[in-house]
Amino acid sequence: MVAGIKARHGRLLGALAVSLLFATAAQAADPDKFKIGGVVSLSGTYGIFGEDMRKGVEIAIEQRGGKVLGKPIQVIWEDDETKPQPAVQKTTRLISEGVQMIFGAVSSASSIAIMNIAKQRKIPHLVTMSADDKITVPNGSRYTFRTSNTLGMEQRMALSFTKEQKLKRVYGVTADYQATRDSWEWYRREAEKAGVEIVGADFAPLGNRDYSSIVDKIARSNADGVALFMTGSDAVTMVKQAGQVDLGKTRKIFGPVIADETMAAGVGPASIGVYSGVRYHFSVDNPANRKFVEAFRKKYNELPSSAAGEAYDGMAWWLDVVEQTGSWDKEKWVAAFENSVRDNSVEGRKAMRACDHQAMQDGLWGVVEKGVAPAPAYTMKIAKVFPPNAVFDACQP
Repeated sequence: MVAGIKARHGRLLGALAVSLLFATAAQAADPDKFKIGGVVSLSGTYGIFGEDMRKGVEIAIEQRGGKVLGKPIQVIWEDDETKPQPAVQKTTRLISEGVQMIFGAVSSASSIAIMNIAKQRKIPHLVTMSADDKITVPNGSRYTFRTSNTLGMEQRMALSFTKEQKLKRVYGVTADYQATRDSWEWYRREAEKAGVEIVGADFAPLGNRDYSSIVDKIARSNADGVALFMTGSDAVTMVKQAGQVDLGKTRKIFGPVIADETMAAGVGPASIGVYSGVRYHFSVDNPANRKFVEAFRKKYNELPSSAAGEAYDGMAWWLDVVEQTGSWDKEKWVAAFENSVRDNSVEGRKAMRACDHQAMQDGLWGVVEKGVAPAPAYTMKIAKVFPPNAVFDACQP
């Protein structure tokens, strides 16, 4: 008798377990929402970029009716404070809450930390801002993709500018950060091969507030060029303090990514004449960009920044690919994205490379000029467009 009751209880528990298993599987296969975890810098050294990235993503979602695979898209935003540790903690929490992909971050250190978690948890990870070459390397993470620039392509443009301007003596200032140190070392080596003398180099801590002693050393040097390997508030502070002694009137100030409309606004008049790589620009003339710029201006009453444009482009591309798979299987999304081509990118054609998950694209190089309304007061003029084969190494078999 007792044995019979135990047997019936066992069968009931087994049936309940199977039922719960199927319910969980069904929920995973057909969730109520497509949940995205957005980890960006809303504070700290790169805090000036995060809000614009959020605006770009919101436009990408709105333009598809707020849905993918027939389900509403929900983005949960987190501030990593431009530090890897908060990025790790917040990404881990977002994954535990069931997000289907991670978007971000801004700093390369944070993106690399997120990349490692995404790889372990097999969660797709989209990068549209961080430029460290280590994020996309052959046989790297299966789950991380970058649709924006690499530091490698930007440092090549900076070197090309050095040669075209016939600069003979360059003073370098670098944010003391692994990605920018690596980029400076590549530039220094290649510039010296080209006969350029490096007359000085300084490495300032990330978030430095006082460049006066460095500016004084540059002013007393015989440099005809000042190469800045930094971005965000570091670039704003450095260029602004250089302007206090009119450094830009006697030397060419340039760097891989030291100026866009957001940073130029922070600098003010001293930004005019500063040269930089440009990751996206609202002036690119193609149907996709015109549509995006119009939507952005209508919603926010401003022109999109480079961070907003890159975020929009990457997210729109990713969601289109997910839709085309017709599946909730993350592995199918990853497989489809690594062989995808974006003919209607706001920056022109982009093609994802399966070898390293880096989007091949044109490189833009520009200079800050005084803007004319409706353009911002200080706006980038695209001075040169580099074809992809001029700024990317070929994938090695």
